[in-house]
Amino acid sequence: MNIQLSIQNLSKRYKTGDGVSDISLDVQKGELITLLGPSGCGKTTVLRSIGGFLEPDSGDILIEGKSVVKVPPEKRPTSMVFQGYNLWPHMSVHDNLAFGLKIRKIKKKDREKAIQDVLELVRLPGAGSKFPAQLSGGQQQRIAVARSLLLNPAVLLLDEPFSALDAKLRHEMREELREIQANTGLTMVFVTHDQEEALSISDRVVVMNHGNIEQIASPQEIYDAPKSLYVAQFIGKMNFVKGVIDADQITVGSIRFPNPSRLSGNVTVAVRPEDIILDQAGGSGLPGTVKQIMILGHYAEVSVDVQGYGTIRAFQARDQINELSNGQSVSVQFAKVIAYP
Repeated sequence: MNIQLSIQNLSKRYKTGDGVSDISLDVQKGELITLLGPSGCGKTTVLRSIGGFLEPDSGDILIEGKSVVKVPPEKRPTSMVFQGYNLWPHMSVHDNLAFGLKIRKIKKKDREKAIQDVLELVRLPGAGSKFPAQLSGGQQQRIAVARSLLLNPAVLLLDEPFSALDAKLRHEMREELREIQANTGLTMVFVTHDQEEALSISDRVVVMNHGNIEQIASPQEIYDAPKSLYVAQFIGKMNFVKGVIDADQITVGSIRFPNPSRLSGNVTVAVRPEDIILDQAGGSGLPGTVKQIMILGHYAEVSVDVQGYGTIRAFQARDQINELSNGQSVSVQFAKVIAYP
């Protein structure tokens, strides 16, 4: 595949000390990649540097093999969708969409066809005569996406575009964005602090921490094999218990696991709630007491007090918890674990 966007040793530091250092990342043509991390980790700094709204201290940014570091934002082959919709309230949807095309001196006939096509693509045919105030938040965000698509960018940049929407709308917009991306083959760089959002729409996820990249991998790999303790803590729910390496095995109480990373001494053992096995008959695992059972739709979250290890949370199928009750004694086993030094 062709590399559509190449970020090479990018650094940008502010007087506060925030920013990014030595960021390198290649994005393939047609790929949707997400920069994920908490506020202040540097993800928006990277995005705005790509768009030309920030000038890096050092490093290079290449789009389709050409450096754009010295190119102003309006002349870069990029387009950005912001958190706010940035639609002109006094202009109709049609005029909002036509504005950028007029500046580019696109002929009226071609302009009208492009607007009609893009409104179909974002599932708002016939909305051209409406004004932004007549649209819902989700519809306004679709128009903002449509406006960016009309500019036919080499790279579409999205800065937390769905964060102002409610949970149901956010979910719908993610699906629609993925569908638009599949239909257009556009290269997209998406920024979010929402891990569920990142895992659900991305081809690859870039997890950032204090201006550095912690891990770049597919959503599945990020979830199943977090490279560092930071990524394990940030992505999904996770139980953390103290373990020790004994006879080259990871040991938590009576439970033993292989030690493929050749760790030594004391370790932190990470276990997903879905990898916790609860044995009501009492087995060879860690003895515990059921503290709380929360029904979460098709599954339940069971909190177990385990002496010496604190509270361990387990996801259990609804039909497996019928015989469980608060105060009940259980044995806790781990299906699989990841250990960190």
